[in-house]
Amino acid sequence: MKVGVLALQGDVREHFRALEECGVNPVAVRRAAEIESIDALVLPGGESTTIAHLALTFGIFDLISERIQQGLPVYGSCAGMILLADRVEDAITGQRTFGGLDITVRRNAFGRQVDSFETDLAIAGLTTPTVRAVFIRAPWIEETGTKVKVLATVTSPDGNTRAVAVRQGAILATSFHPELTGDNRIHRFFIEEVCKSSSSIK
Repeated sequence: MKVGVLALQGDVREHFRALEECGVNPVAVRRAAEIESIDALVLPGGESTTIAHLALTFGIFDLISERIQQGLPVYGSCAGMILLADRVEDAITGQRTFGGLDITVRRNAFGRQVDSFETDLAIAGLTTPTVRAVFIRAPWIEETGTKVKVLATVTSPDGNTRAVAVRQGAILATSFHPELTGDNRIHRFFIEEVCKSSSSIK
């Protein structure tokens, strides 16, 4: 199985390390031929608008979107979640996403960089102990479609319960950054459960 990490901007190196520790040899993808050759894709944390702009500049935005619609297994963390969302609140004018995940996500929902935090989360489908989740200028999910399974929630500063990890078929997304903690269970879940259950993986 050939897993690509979109290497336009963001914490690409950290995702590489996590995937390698799961026994995968990831490849950096920036060009159309590279996107076409992979069996699964990771969208890293970073700045969602910058990643989308660079994908358009490199001429791969539409190709990534098409491959996701065709069932390419994809995992997105933080900015990656925003890029997978069908709907974005607090989006900048003209902001585009690859789409494919039937959620409404709010950008920078937990606040600015100074409001970053860590917490322990129980993730559906993962065994104990809990996962240490790092939230950095993180989004949260305000609405999910009927085919979206919520895997983890937190209580937001406004007192509401917000989804921060979801799965819809071959798409996995988290508001937080598991690639920063050394706990690779989210990546392993993506490889061993999400990818292997996808019809696109031989």
